[in-house]
Amino acid sequence: MQVLVTGGCGYKGTVLVPKLLDRGYDVTVIDTMWFGNYLKANENLKVIKGDIRDVGNALLDNVDTIIHLSSVANDPCGDLDPKLTWEISALATMQLADKAVRKGIKNFIYASSGSVYGIKGEDQVTEDLELKPISEYNKTKMIAERVLLSYSDKMNIQIIRPATVCGYSPRMRLDVSVNMLTMQALTKGEITVFGGQQVRPNIHIDDITDLYLFMIDKQDTVSGIYNAGFENISIMEIAERVTKLVPAKISVTTSTDPRSYRVNSDKLLKAGFSPRKTVNDAIGEIVDKYKEGILNDEDFYYNLKWMKKEIIR
Repeated sequence: MQVLVTGGCGYKGTVLVPKLLDRGYDVTVIDTMWFGNYLKANENLKVIKGDIRDVGNALLDNVDTIIHLSSVANDPCGDLDPKLTWEISALATMQLADKAVRKGIKNFIYASSGSVYGIKGEDQVTEDLELKPISEYNKTKMIAERVLLSYSDKMNIQIIRPATVCGYSPRMRLDVSVNMLTMQALTKGEITVFGGQQVRPNIHIDDITDLYLFMIDKQDTVSGIYNAGFENISIMEIAERVTKLVPAKISVTTSTDPRSYRVNSDKLLKAGFSPRKTVNDAIGEIVDKYKEGILNDEDFYYNLKWMKKEIIR
């Protein structure tokens, strides 16, 4: 099988691509490499430094499945340059889907976001609830979903709405809640919690990348939209879990982020996918990597900080 992974040098892609290669797939990655390339060389891997907005038709030759991870990731980064965000996260998705259909590609897996729901008061956020995105990032994900679904009569469309991903990746991100709070405890001995009572869904990076493999395996029977989040816990509870492994003070301050919701992933469970790891596993892995000297607190692990410094000036 030949798989094209857009954004394959990112946080998730760097964990996913080796799993695809372990299966014996031929993998092509296209990525701007704003945050570097941590993928190891492999005879079945081709890595292209390029812009998803300029994908040529030849890149799609003989591709069986596209896993579309490319986007300007997270709300604050999306707001830095809204035009760029819409071009990369929405327009480029439409162009890629159109080219994929013309090339006869059978399966398209899209990494959307659980944030497309916006602020929800329901106890359980299911896939059939109305989307009310509140940022450029959320809006582009919603529009990209709708564009892709319009091609569902021509190729199999699998849309994943992940919760906040946590855990270690060689292309690390420290601007997501579990990872950030763990690093604060390790480097400062103090965790700053904004608000604390907001409930957020979480998923381990090994589980979200395994989910993409599951979708490939089930492409003949599984299509449509699926939530992917299995631990709905408050920011304060995350901090408390961190301090059980890393002694640290918890300081609470006010928050300007009102989002609080519980993602329901029953549909995905019924399709046959089950998670293997937890938030606690993610915390423990980050602690271990830090103590081994493999992971440090670096600017390029924070998307917003790095983009302001190196990408959008």
